[in-house]
Amino acid sequence: MQEVLDLTFAGNDVLAWARAALWIVGTVALMKFLLPVVIRRIARWAAGTTTRLDDAVVKALRAVRWWLVALVALYPASHELALRAATTRWLSSAATIAFFLQLALCASAFITAWFATMRQDSLEKDPSTTSALSILNFISRVVVWGILLLLLLDNLGFDVNALVAGLGIGGIAIGLALQNILGDLFASLSIVLDKPFQVGDFVVIDDFSGTVENIGLKTTRLRSLSGEVLVFSNGDLTRSRLRNYKLMNERRIPFTFGLTFDATPEQLEQVPAAVKKVIGAQPQARFDRAHFTGFGDSSLDFEVVYWMQTPDYAAYRDVQQAVNLGLMREFAVLGVDFAFPTRTLMFSKQSPVAVSLAQAQGATAAASGT
Repeated sequence: MQEVLDLTFAGNDVLAWARAALWIVGTVALMKFLLPVVIRRIARWAAGTTTRLDDAVVKALRAVRWWLVALVALYPASHELALRAATTRWLSSAATIAFFLQLALCASAFITAWFATMRQDSLEKDPSTTSALSILNFISRVVVWGILLLLLLDNLGFDVNALVAGLGIGGIAIGLALQNILGDLFASLSIVLDKPFQVGDFVVIDDFSGTVENIGLKTTRLRSLSGEVLVFSNGDLTRSRLRNYKLMNERRIPFTFGLTFDATPEQLEQVPAAVKKVIGAQPQARFDRAHFTGFGDSSLDFEVVYWMQTPDYAAYRDVQQAVNLGLMREFAVLGVDFAFPTRTLMFSKQSPVAVSLAQAQGATAAASGT
């Protein structure tokens, strides 16, 4: 046995080679047999919890690759052997690359699983956020891979500072070239995260209005009341003044009407009560006020305000129709009429002017000559 142990290969005895092999074989055995057991137990424990963080940890552990771990084990294994400097550097570099690659795979799996759970929740609560979550998932993984790549290059002996400076200049150039696209992209994230509107909301943007159908990465689409699709860039939307009627709890409804000038003061005093009666009869409406506001060119003007207790536009139009018909009936009972544009011309009386017709002398002579 001692003779076997004294044998040397490539400048190292059998015992040194055995210790190096033990690092690799033991590490692979742990990954192949022990890690699956650990993952199953953590997965069973995670299934009984309400948090989603442990589920993401399970996904990250399942991203472990045994061959990458075996390459990482080359680093401690190489220290058990007396090798040439070039061979040691090569093994160390391979182990470093495998370590950062495995770390990136686990981090990427964790991020993907975490955003997948958030996306599942958003599908139930707010489907419009799914596109933004996909963007954030992609950006997060790119950032993680970029950071780990820089760390890998730094550990391999490259000058990372010069690389970062070059990437910064290149990033500025790309940003300037794609500023419109990137502006719409980040505006999409702003819309989805800040939620000024969501899919299904009825919004008014400047002179355009419609129901939000889709919030994309670059544009948002609205279906107008007349049926056509309105397309807005997300950057324009974040800079526009937008009214979201879906977020209303109540709708304030002001309207005016005019009565004829032959209405008496006693009749005008009964008008607000009649208006309140008509609006109060509507279950979805709440009366606010009704006032005789002034004298128009051809009418006695009234202003009425009431509140709709639902933001539904169709319900508002139904109630307004019922209010208009009710006012016509109530005013018929009061004996007052709605005014319409009229103009009365008054002529003053004056004494008559005496008019006499005198025939000129020349005209008379001419007539007698004939």
